[in-house]
Amino acid sequence: MSATDFYDFDVIVVGAGHAGTEAALASARLGAKTALLTMSCDTVGQMSCNPAIGGVAKGQIVREIDALGGEMGRVIDATGIQFRMLNSGKGPAMHSPRAQADKKAYQLEMKWRVEQQEHLSLRQELVESIETDKNRVTGIRVAGGVVYRATAVILTTGTFLKAIMHTGESTSEGGRAGEKAAHGISGILRDLGFQLERFKTGTPARINGRTIDFSKCERQPGDCVPQPFSFLTDQIEQTQMDCHLTATTPEVHAVIRENLNRSPMYTGQIQSAGPRYCPSIEDKIVRFADRESHQIFLEPEGRNTLEYYCNGISTSLPRDVQRKMIHGIPGLEHADIMRFGYAVEYDFAPPTQLHATLETRRVAGLYFAGQINGTTGYEEAAGQGLLAGINAALKIRGHPAFVLSRNQAYLGVLIDDLVTKGVDEPYRMFTSRAEYRLLLRQDNADRRLTPLGIQLGIVCPERTRRHNAYENELERGFRFIAQTRFQGNSLEEWLRRPEFTWRNAEESIPSLKTERFSPHCIRQIEIDTQYAGYIRRQEAEIARLEKVDSMRIPDTFDFAALPQLRMEAREKLGHLKPTNVGQASRVSGITPADIAVLVMYLNSS
Repeated sequence: MSATDFYDFDVIVVGAGHAGTEAALASARLGAKTALLTMSCDTVGQMSCNPAIGGVAKGQIVREIDALGGEMGRVIDATGIQFRMLNSGKGPAMHSPRAQADKKAYQLEMKWRVEQQEHLSLRQELVESIETDKNRVTGIRVAGGVVYRATAVILTTGTFLKAIMHTGESTSEGGRAGEKAAHGISGILRDLGFQLERFKTGTPARINGRTIDFSKCERQPGDCVPQPFSFLTDQIEQTQMDCHLTATTPEVHAVIRENLNRSPMYTGQIQSAGPRYCPSIEDKIVRFADRESHQIFLEPEGRNTLEYYCNGISTSLPRDVQRKMIHGIPGLEHADIMRFGYAVEYDFAPPTQLHATLETRRVAGLYFAGQINGTTGYEEAAGQGLLAGINAALKIRGHPAFVLSRNQAYLGVLIDDLVTKGVDEPYRMFTSRAEYRLLLRQDNADRRLTPLGIQLGIVCPERTRRHNAYENELERGFRFIAQTRFQGNSLEEWLRRPEFTWRNAEESIPSLKTERFSPHCIRQIEIDTQYAGYIRRQEAEIARLEKVDSMRIPDTFDFAALPQLRMEAREKLGHLKPTNVGQASRVSGITPADIAVLVMYLNSS
């Protein structure tokens, strides 16, 4: 092809991290001819930081991605090296699956799945510009002058936009150690009228496991019976590896305090906001000055490497300080540092510039997903990528948009928070962000979302078959417990008691010996039965609120024409243009009185 030639696609995805891979797979699975462009085909699905998937609230997101036909859950099931169910001592709504990944195996497995996907082309290209015509995207121009023409473009640029890495006084350009920053896209977005701001994130040192004294650390094994992330995975068969726990000491804290004047965070070298819930070790020492120690999880990065990730001591301190700090930690006295920690500053686009579909308000057909929206975490990025890919493909085909509500999924909470409230620090999902977390459990993600995936046509036939069989089994199980009686009560009434389990029933009801239910089905019946009263109350609350929240606000609605609204409300609602009353009520600074005025006007118009 000559320099003036072009390629034709339906959807172009820029960036092949966790958001980009899910976006490209989703659009391709919906039949859109998709190109996935990356600066390096060797880093598809790369884990830039922690070699793990899931965690509190994040595990729920991975289960939801899986339920909608995404790939993250299946890949971690295939490449995980340790699986744990967090918060297992608490109620089911707090249970969160987490797995350590074989970092390189995860990346290669995701790349392999991308490569074999029909309708999807993986290309190594350097993006130079975004092509538009009258506020509508038309494609991407890459180095060499070649144009990729498309109706939709999804940007998933991660931490690479004008990225600068910091280790002490030393700085270098790059969004990840050893990889270049992306400079041109920031300027292009500003020229298109987008607001950009700066965030920072960080990563800890990696050390050689051969030089760790594990006798001074606490062993942290995985679960005896590991639970898969994906509904398509029958069981985890690979051998698990141990993690280990150690901690900082007062002496280590003294070293850090003595060198805060060399930390980019405290010298003014870094001025961007970082993730408050995942602070650097310097930040921990300052914010929690009364703490004498902070936990450090030593996590293996794979089966075929001795590299360990030091989770808990993210830092941008100079190398000599990092060395002294690490050598003061029990078990790490003689640790050989393979990679030093660093911080990264990068551009992001405040997500209030997006529709709930993740399409931008300024340029039709242009979507943002992942850390470009001010989020942090592989799971949050992958979820955004999945939804952006689905919506891009649906719009091309002229189908209605796919938007999840806050009472349907953690993914619905995530997107609504971003586009309605915006971010003032890197956004991370927590269970506390979800008002209806009792309904949005990790154990029922497939029941909540797979029917929607079937309607969209994005889930595979095997998932559809399994889902239908599971629903039939559950229906049979619920009917069985309602009809089976002993000692004056139905089995359903017995299972509502916290101290009574299915195992207790097997000892008392002979007919259970002949009835066959899968462990997954039994656990679901126990949870749904025990929490039936709470669930009914939440469902009633949702129904009550939806009557008002679902009131549509016309696209042409003029908030400035409502003199009864406060000036702040007119300005914020006019800028964000919420599509319904529920979304308007969640805008920062909007009061119940403002919503009452809005509802009254909508009812009268």
